[in-house]
Amino acid sequence: QTELNNCISMLVAGNDRIQTIISQLEDSCRSTEENSEAAKRELCARFDALAAVLEEKKSELLQRITQEQSDKTGFIQDLIRQYKEQLEKSSRLVETAIQAMEETGGATFLMVRPPVSPHWIVEASKGGRLGKIESGYESMDTFSVSLDHLTEAVHALDFEPAEEDEEYFDGEEEEVEE
Repeated sequence: QTELNNCISMLVAGNDRIQTIISQLEDSCRSTEENSEAAKRELCARFDALAAVLEEKKSELLQRITQEQSDKTGFIQDLIRQYKEQLEKSSRLVETAIQAMEETGGATFLMVRPPVSPHWIVEASKGGRLGKIESGYESMDTFSVSLDHLTEAVHALDFEPAEEDEEYFDGEEEEVEE
């Protein structure tokens, strides 16, 4: 009976140790879950911050393109307006010149108001003196951007090595003495 009591005591003590280990493992499991959730929140926060920076940069670059578009189209529209004015003046001059030619008497030709001068007609026909745009002016090629290096960097993102592993990953090799 004494031997049986000793065996029971050893079993009870062993069960207590097992229960302690189970409690410690359950605590470790809970702690692992909590730490995992905290790490996930931190990772999400960092990626959200990166996404915010990217969105801000995208907005900035889009605004620059929009401004350039506005400047260029404004300039082109101003040229269109100038050419239309020139065309209108030239068309009125053509009408006046035709009317003057239809007059039968020489003196009547001189009395047309305003008088038509061949010099004016030559000047009006030189409407090309107005501003022009260069070939390729409408191109927006200067606004191309390469994100390949950033894409590669994002693909290379990984977790930092643990502190005990850092000596192997610090990028420097130890010199070997001979």
